[in-house]
Amino acid sequence: MSTRRIFTRPARLAAIAPYVWMVLFFLLPFGFVLKIALSQTVIALPPYVPVFDVAAGWQAFTQALSKLSLDNFRLLASDDIYLLSYMRSVVVALTSTAILLVISYPVAYGMSRLPLRWQPLAMMLVIVPFWTSFLIRIYAWVNILQHDGLLNSALIALHIVDRPLVWLSTDTAMYIGIVYSYFPFMILPLYATLSKIDPALLEAAADLGSSRLKTFWLVTLPLSLPGIGAGVLLCLIPIVGEFVIPDLLAGSHRMMIGQMLWLEFFTNKDWPVASSIAIVLLLVLLAPLLIYEKLQRRYLDEAN
Repeated sequence: MSTRRIFTRPARLAAIAPYVWMVLFFLLPFGFVLKIALSQTVIALPPYVPVFDVAAGWQAFTQALSKLSLDNFRLLASDDIYLLSYMRSVVVALTSTAILLVISYPVAYGMSRLPLRWQPLAMMLVIVPFWTSFLIRIYAWVNILQHDGLLNSALIALHIVDRPLVWLSTDTAMYIGIVYSYFPFMILPLYATLSKIDPALLEAAADLGSSRLKTFWLVTLPLSLPGIGAGVLLCLIPIVGEFVIPDLLAGSHRMMIGQMLWLEFFTNKDWPVASSIAIVLLLVLLAPLLIYEKLQRRYLDEAN
């Protein structure tokens, strides 16, 4: 019996660990942010009231709870600037993710069809950008896309244009930076899924008279759906809250919600409104996660 307990205790601890992690690093911080979102802005330190004082006793704690309100969430719903920022973030994220999927899928497919000895090299070339700081890579694009930068110089040298084009502070520059930065996040799950497809399935489809295009649509694409879903989530969710790339490459004429959150928190010092923006953003990002979980469950049920 003692031996059995020794072997089962690590298994139990391993099963509990994810829940402990969620409580400490998600639910607890979420509770703090939610509390600030329900508070009111003041010129003080911290810049919101009420502030819970555990030493003041239970009565003071309940009085502080009674002062919490939903005014900041009402402000987000009534002010068009916040609604437009959310809409812009979602549109940019969906567009960028679609571009990433169109570009990454053929590359991942080609990598999965390479001889085994060349696949590690191809994988290394995809991962190499991670070895450089993210901020440095974005600043490099600022130099490339500026008025007298490398891109305009190359276009003029190739006689494609006769004068420099405006790239910086445009949506085009922002999409270039996003697609470049999130390309590995899309290609890695796609490659992992495509490389595991049994070639015998493709051979069987060919033996049954299926063309290459039909085999792709009926065999390869359905089997790669888990990789597509994972890649879409890995790109879509962080792009919605992206701050650095839009701020450096797209300017501030139309802000994404990440830029708006930064503005409220660091410039306006309005922590309650910034916390409300973060809470609503989290709720927006839960939607694709729930959709993916439902589709993944249906996919597993059909596979079984």
